[in-house]
Amino acid sequence: MRIDPSDHGAEQIYRLMTGIVVPRPIAWVTSLSATGVLNLAPFSAFTFVSQKPPLLAISVGRKGGVFKDTAHNILAIEEYVIHIADTPLMEVLHESSAEHPPEVSEVEALELETLPSERIKVPRLASPPVAMECRFRQCLEFGELRSRLIVGEVVMVHVRDGLVNNGKVETSALDPIARIGGPRYARLGEIVTLKSVFQTPKSTE
Repeated sequence: MRIDPSDHGAEQIYRLMTGIVVPRPIAWVTSLSATGVLNLAPFSAFTFVSQKPPLLAISVGRKGGVFKDTAHNILAIEEYVIHIADTPLMEVLHESSAEHPPEVSEVEALELETLPSERIKVPRLASPPVAMECRFRQCLEFGELRSRLIVGEVVMVHVRDGLVNNGKVETSALDPIARIGGPRYARLGEIVTLKSVFQTPKSTE
C-alpha cells in the first residue's frame, strides 16, 4: 500500500500519523487564563528536548482555525504544569480532552484536587505521580495549520514517594498512560533491559 500525503487532508493525515507514531507519552497540562480560569488538557505530541536546563516540548494544534486554550494561556502567563498520569487516572484524563469554552475549568468540572506549585503560580494536580512546574521559553509554528511547538523549562519536579530509586524512576511503578490512534490508550507491557552500549570515558590522567 502506498499513501501520498499530498492526496489527503489534514484530518486524514492526523489519523494516519497518530496510528503510526505509537505509543506516545501524554503531557497532562494545567494552565491559567488571563482571568484566572484553571485549564486542563492532555497532549500526546510531547517529548523532552534538553537535559540542562531540562526543556520539554508539546505541540498544540488548532480546532476550527482557533488555537486551543492551553496555547493562549501559556503564551499569556508563561507558566504551566506538565503532569504524567498513571493508569487509575486514564478515564478522567480522557474526559479532560473534551472541548469547553475558555471560561469553564476542566479541573473544577472533573472535581480534581489541586496543590499549590512552589516556583510558579499555576496550581498542580494532586493525584498524578509526577508534576513538573514549567516556565515558557520558546514557541515555533509548523505546517499549513501553524501548529505551535511550545518549549518550556522545568523549574521544579514533584514525584510520588517511592518512585525514584538511585536517581532513576521505576517505570513499572510509575505505570504511565500512553496514547495510540483514536480514543485509545495503552499501558506498558513487558519491559526488556539490555546491556548498555555506552562506553565509560577513559581517564586522561
